[in-house]
Amino acid sequence: MKTNTLQILRIVKVLSWIVFIGLCITAGAVAVSFAVSLFVNTAAAADLYQNLDLSDLYKFGIGHYIVIGSLIILLTILKAVIFYLVIRIFKNLNINKPFSFEIAMLTRIISYVAFAAGLLAMAANGYTEWLIGQGVSMQKDWAGTEWLFLAGIIFIVAIIFTRGVELQSENELTI
Repeated sequence: MKTNTLQILRIVKVLSWIVFIGLCITAGAVAVSFAVSLFVNTAAAADLYQNLDLSDLYKFGIGHYIVIGSLIILLTILKAVIFYLVIRIFKNLNINKPFSFEIAMLTRIISYVAFAAGLLAMAANGYTEWLIGQGVSMQKDWAGTEWLFLAGIIFIVAIIFTRGVELQSENELTI
């Protein structure tokens, strides 16, 4: 049973690295395509990374375009940060003593980053709805409630890990 768990952990570790690298590439691609649309070719706003069309927003106002572009880049970076923290969890993970202070803190930090992403996505959603109300045609789902739900679940896991650290240290003291 233990070897099965170790194999699963190795697979998840490799997948975490793959997702992290993919998110870093995505963040870079979004930033570069956004910068190109701002400074080199304004027509590129119609076909940003992953076929995102913000040309109507660009025509509406460059300031609004910069805000939305920055929010997209920032949320992509926050996703990459979460997976970077997951990789750090795997680096610090000792399968024989899984409850450690470092793991508990990293888990808590992941919940804080997810919560910040959720708040940012909710604000971006409100801003997008306001822009649509102003007549701007755009499509973007920020998934704010999903981020907040994820943050809540991870925070609960962090609390459980913190309690596990306390119990593990108490057991070490009594033996």
